This record gives sequence, C-alpha cells and structure tokens, in this order.
Amino acid sequence: MTRHFLNLSDAGGDAIAAMLNDAMDRKAARAGKPKGAVDADAPLAGHTLALVFEKNSTRTRVSFDMAIRQLGGSSVILDAGTTQLGRGETVADTARVLARMCDAVMVRTDDHAKVEEMAAHSSVPVINGLTDLSHPCQIMADLMTVIEHGLALPGSKWAWLGDGNNVLHSIIEAAGLMRFHVAVACPEGFEPNPLFAAEAMKFGVDIGLTQDPEEAVRDADVVVTDTWVSMGQDHAEEKLAAMAPYQVTERLMALAKPTAKFLHCLPAHRGEEVVDAVIDGSQSLVWDEAENRLHAQKSVLLWALGKLG
Repeated sequence: MTRHFLNLSDAGGDAIAAMLNDAMDRKAARAGKPKGAVDADAPLAGHTLALVFEKNSTRTRVSFDMAIRQLGGSSVILDAGTTQLGRGETVADTARVLARMCDAVMVRTDDHAKVEEMAAHSSVPVINGLTDLSHPCQIMADLMTVIEHGLALPGSKWAWLGDGNNVLHSIIEAAGLMRFHVAVACPEGFEPNPLFAAEAMKFGVDIGLTQDPEEAVRDADVVVTDTWVSMGQDHAEEKLAAMAPYQVTERLMALAKPTAKFLHCLPAHRGEEVVDAVIDGSQSLVWDEAENRLHAQKSVLLWALGKLG
C-alpha cells in the first residue's frame, strides 16, 4: 500500500516516534558537514521528489529541496501558476502524470481536498506540505525540537494562543498520538475544528478550550502561536482586533513553567501575535524549529518511501 502523509494519523504514533529518532540521528551525523553534502548512506539515491506549490513558501520549499538532496536524490519544483494545474488540468490527471515521472510528491496548497484527490490518484506517496486543514510536517519539526531540548512528550502541557488554524489542528492530532495535553486559548468564532479534539481525546489526553490566555499558559511546558492572518484571508482588521488579547508577551510567558519553550512556525508578524522580547528571548526555539523542518522531513520521506518503519 502506498504510504501517503496527509495527516499525522496516516503514520500513527509508533511511526512518528521512529521518524523522530531517525531525524535526530541523521542531524547528529551531519554535524560539521556542508549543507549540501549527501548523507553517508544516501538512502534515496536515484529518487526524485516533485514539489508542487500553490502557495508561497520559504521554509517548506527550501527544507524539502535540501532534504531530498541530502538523502541522495533530486527534486523538481513546480509552481501551479506555471504548470497545467494553473490552466485547468485536474488534480487527478496531474497526479497520474507526476507518479509516472517521480517517486514522491509534496503538495502545498490552500485546499485539503486537493491533497486528498492527489493521493487518491497517485501510485507514489503524496506528502502534505501545508493545507488549510493541517500542517503535519511542521509539527514533526516542533516535536523534534522540544525533544532535543529535554522535554518528554507524554503528559506535557502545550498552550496555544490565537487562531484555531491548521497548525493547531496538527498539534492536537499529535497530542493524541504522542499522549500530551493542549490548552487552547482563542477568541469566540476562531475555535479549531472540534473533530480533531474529539479524536485526540479518545487517547485520554486533555484538549481544553478557553477564551482566557492566562488560563491556557499557566504551568505550560510549551507555548505556541502562529500568524493571525494567513495568506489570502479577508477581514484582517476585524480578526486582528479579536486576536489582540492573545499576543504572546513576557508577562504571559512568565505564567508558564520557568523551563517553558516558545515555538512559532514562522513567518512571524512581530508586534502582532508575539513581541520581540519573546521570539528573540532565551525561551524561544524558533530557529532550531525552522532548521528541524529539514531533518524531520528527511525522515518523513524515508517513511513514505518504505525505507523506515
């Protein structure tokens, strides 16, 4: 069966743990090497990854491109506006063509239904590089980052402040699979999709929802936020006004555990969802988190292509 990675649940907790261990081992083994050097075992030599972008990207584009190169393979980067997708070719037909020429496909798009359709018609693995519903590759990097810094996932408390968006959905999904708790603080009307919380709570974890940011961050091990207005969203002024009380400040971070870490998937709108003193402060792991997109996605690729787990 083809291994698609559209959501974290496609892999499951055991496979996620295996990927995280592999990612940390590979990162350690590269210490001191040039960024473009191929891993010693070159496990994906001869493989080609198609990268399909319908949304702008920095970290996803660079990390996946470098990931396949470090694994010994190569990439083909496709912007939807310069391919037949942009001229009306169906997602299904594009999927069939890419599968004949490439070994795996990463898609970054606005509509989760598109990656589902791509996977349904692809004979090679399809990886979700971001959709409006979820962002599993980002959360793989987040999990790797906090583990690197000494946090045991089971039983830990994560606090989310702001918009109930795709990144939060994947954090909640990870909570169920890896057995940690999430306290979500967001304004009325911006709550996450309740289906993710319902599924996670089946594993015995707490997914709390409040409009009080102080309640959410109190005694948290990890504090996470994201931009309040995503690419292409309307009514930005109204949303920014609603989100203002959820800005991550030094005062809010002080309510979390003294050892608490701050995460943000970037790009950050400094002065909106987070202040400079937090994102540039000693508790912030955002640069490790950004780098770990590369390492975590290498292991996602290996899992999807049957080389791991």
